[in-house]
Amino acid sequence: MSLTAPVRLTRAQACRIGLAAQGFGVPRPEPWQASVRQVQRVIDQVQVVQIDSVNVVARSHYLPFFSRLGPYDRALVDRARDRAPRRLVEYWAHEASLIPPTTWPLLDFRMRRARDEAWGGMRRVAHEHPELVAAVLAEVAGRGPLTSRQVESALEHDLPRQRDEWGWNWSLVKNALEHLFWAGQISSAGRTSQFERRYAALERVLPRAVAEGVLQPDARLDDEVAFERLLMIAARAHGVGTEQCLRDYFRLRPHQARPALEALVARGELVPAVIEGWRRPAYLHPEARRPRAVHAQALLSPFDSLIWQRERTAALFAMDFRLEFYVPAPQRVYGYYVMPFLFGQDLVARCDLKADRAAGVLRVHAVHWEPDAPPQAKAALEQELGLLADWLGLAGGA
Repeated sequence: MSLTAPVRLTRAQACRIGLAAQGFGVPRPEPWQASVRQVQRVIDQVQVVQIDSVNVVARSHYLPFFSRLGPYDRALVDRARDRAPRRLVEYWAHEASLIPPTTWPLLDFRMRRARDEAWGGMRRVAHEHPELVAAVLAEVAGRGPLTSRQVESALEHDLPRQRDEWGWNWSLVKNALEHLFWAGQISSAGRTSQFERRYAALERVLPRAVAEGVLQPDARLDDEVAFERLLMIAARAHGVGTEQCLRDYFRLRPHQARPALEALVARGELVPAVIEGWRRPAYLHPEARRPRAVHAQALLSPFDSLIWQRERTAALFAMDFRLEFYVPAPQRVYGYYVMPFLFGQDLVARCDLKADRAAGVLRVHAVHWEPDAPPQAKAALEQELGLLADWLGLAGGA
């Protein structure tokens, strides 16, 4: 470990470092004027954009760009994901996520363990129906991109006898596809309007240099090197964070992260830090910006990488933020789809929102203000809700 004395930071300093690392506190472009370069800047800063099927306001992967850029053309994100040369590809990073293609090979350790560590249905189909998995792989390689329904239909046409013999059904085909996706043998060329993955061969999705590297076993990284690189990506995206913060970014386990952290600190690539009021030791990225002030204004998706790690959110912003999607309605405290409101350098409110597309209105079911919210935050929130409604093509809050 490094013998360098830890950097000492106040909570406010750590908060500003974290906000700057996540792309907040810089001027937004004019509404609807964001460019490919500005979308790329957000990708470079956050590195991981979580995907989720919840569409109460908008698909979750579009919202972090709105929070940092204001109203923008969502086709810019679709293009980054769906068209070569792709700037984003999908894999299990934090959860189902969009990541830069160069990050994809760093998760090879997770791909290799798909047969033993993926969810139950994926593991069972790999062990019990290897012939089906091979047939699904061949279908995707030969005809992809294909949705799971298209693969099932194609196999029914191409292999009717095997279908009867194997006794498989749509769910088995879906599990086979998800196993192959988890195992890194196929990728996703994007999503349909119904949010279905379009499975495709690696060569059709990954840039050539990346695809050629992952298809050559001798070119794959040692796990220890991959863990170090993933932690450095997480450290840059955090600015400063604890071990728990950094390893949660890519869902690394303690035995994977701790030796890598020790090596990075020993080489001076991460700097030990002590943050006022934090119980755990922290690590500062040496190139992290340390602004003297940050003034941000943004509604945050509940899946925004700024607030993923709940302990960090509480320590930085004094907000105990929890998802309440699966909490029975009478037991919810703040609402079903709650977007925290960032104002200045603080989370000052929680807004329970719904895009009522049938009525053409952005519904504001409730706004819960934090005790120390400044008076000027109310007008700022009204402005932000108006921008959100405009971006969604809806009338203002109701």
